[in-house]
Amino acid sequence: MISRRVLELATAVLTGGFGVAVVVSSLDNGIGWSSAGVDAGTFPFLTGIIIVLGSLYNLVRGVLPATTLANVRIAITPLELRRLAGLFVPAAIFVAAIPLLGMYVAAALYVFAVLAIPRHQSVPSALATAGATAAALYVVFERMFQVSLPHGALAAALGF
Repeated sequence: MISRRVLELATAVLTGGFGVAVVVSSLDNGIGWSSAGVDAGTFPFLTGIIIVLGSLYNLVRGVLPATTLANVRIAITPLELRRLAGLFVPAAIFVAAIPLLGMYVAAALYVFAVLAIPRHQSVPSALATAGATAAALYVVFERMFQVSLPHGALAAALGF
């Protein structure tokens, strides 16, 4: 279905693109030294460079012919692809729901769905875990760190 070499090359390209985006965005924040010390973009710039170099290494390694696992004909079977979708689809829905429902409600729904739908836990136990997750996020971020997580359109509509 999908070879390991194709997966390695695609991953190298994706991580390389991410590294380039980090480097470019860190240049806006300034890199180097200023009168206050290290500029804000220096650490992200160096991290982005490391990501790009690692991606280039993996890209070259994936292109060169070798007798490694990169030559495995099939890396993902249909069963494994379904399992991967079972992880990715709920996570994508969670990220898409954050602007609408806010972090707390979206996190609670995500935890509930991941635990209850595949029947890893009973519905009451999954509800309790989901509620505890949302409460823990609120206490840790809003109260302890005083960092406001996205509240979403739902909270804005309700006046929060």
